[in-house]
Amino acid sequence: MQKIYTKVTDEMNFYEGNDPTALAKEYGTPLYVYNERILRTRCRELKNLVTYPNFVADFSAKANSNLAFLQIVRSEGLEVDAMSPGEIYIEKAAGFKSDEIFYICNNVSEEEMQYAVSEGVLVSVDSISQLEQYGRLAPNTRVAVRFNPGVGAGHHDKVVTAGKKTKFGVDPSCIPLVKEILKKYNLTLAGINQHIGSLFMTGEAFLSSIHSLFDIARQFPDLEFIDLGGGFGIPYHKETDEARLDLKSLGTELDKELYAFAEEYGRQVKFRIEPGRYISAECCVLLGQVHSVKENSGITYAGCDVGFNVLARPVMYDSYHGIEIYRSNDAAAQNGADKTHSTGDGHDNNLQPVTVVGNICESGDILAKDRMLPPVMEKDILGILDAGAYGFTMSSNYNNRLRPAEVLIRESGEAVLIRERDTLEDLKRHMISI
Repeated sequence: MQKIYTKVTDEMNFYEGNDPTALAKEYGTPLYVYNERILRTRCRELKNLVTYPNFVADFSAKANSNLAFLQIVRSEGLEVDAMSPGEIYIEKAAGFKSDEIFYICNNVSEEEMQYAVSEGVLVSVDSISQLEQYGRLAPNTRVAVRFNPGVGAGHHDKVVTAGKKTKFGVDPSCIPLVKEILKKYNLTLAGINQHIGSLFMTGEAFLSSIHSLFDIARQFPDLEFIDLGGGFGIPYHKETDEARLDLKSLGTELDKELYAFAEEYGRQVKFRIEPGRYISAECCVLLGQVHSVKENSGITYAGCDVGFNVLARPVMYDSYHGIEIYRSNDAAAQNGADKTHSTGDGHDNNLQPVTVVGNICESGDILAKDRMLPPVMEKDILGILDAGAYGFTMSSNYNNRLRPAEVLIRESGEAVLIRERDTLEDLKRHMISI
């Protein structure tokens, strides 16, 4: 393999001695590749975020719900939250017990809510009507309520989940009505929770939001837990050395707040967080292959097999993902590649604007616009960085494309298949001919 542009994965030792072009050849592309060591490191960082003793980190499985992935998360001592019956099902298959799963539902049917109740999973509701529905289905039980703290944060309007312009949470002005419904159905309010949004890179908004949540908690003296939410961001611009979220500083400030509130509250109430992206994003690189390079109106396009059916974040949120280039020796020979294009150490200095696009029949199928990259050639393997959060979980069969395989690089360096690639037969598996 020739290292064309590999600074980030080299520094992380992401591939643990594996050749990404060989992985692409063995398992095909597109291909989600995970690093177990990095995943475990991120789990431990958030599990040990504070010194406050009654603290739990829940992994948000909507970010990544692969069975093997969840098994690793559980082995690190994290608990998990769920957004659907399907997530509850797969989490239990991964070994999580009912009391280790927190179902944070949003506008769900009676059937979905009943499924969680029947599975013994604690349910959080985020509206008065859903609290009423829960009371009818499961009187005399425990429940949680998601409140809107009035503070939102996130990298895009579509991922801000608190504040004035969002569908989520119960407005604090409705607390008297919440208490009335709790009494009506003899419900015990086990906890309250919030989520302000996704991908904050400084702790100010998060720390500000918990003060509003604490104000709400003061009106419920017998809570078992307070869930502070998630949204912890990761640096997507790694190739330019974007600074990380300062977890140490955030943890120090958060510790002060937790201890102070617990003293005021009269006991060490349990505090929870629910990060997804921070744990899963950086442990994954999505491999794709370049099949076409051309110019249209002075724009260089590199066309690959990573369409938005495989990675939806760029088309949905204008999200940025770093891109690396790996070139097999066979591909270099086939293209007559001139090695002077590359320094050979993965730090190519001969950069030019390239628009990287996928294979979906949509003009919006763009992975990266005017990205500064070394010259790209047909058969090159692209590494789409930080793809472990909302990557495979948001993938689809649009255009009847096949969803990709997933591979895990174990701490030993062994690469193992953890999800098979779709087959053509899978496309009609649930269809009925007439």
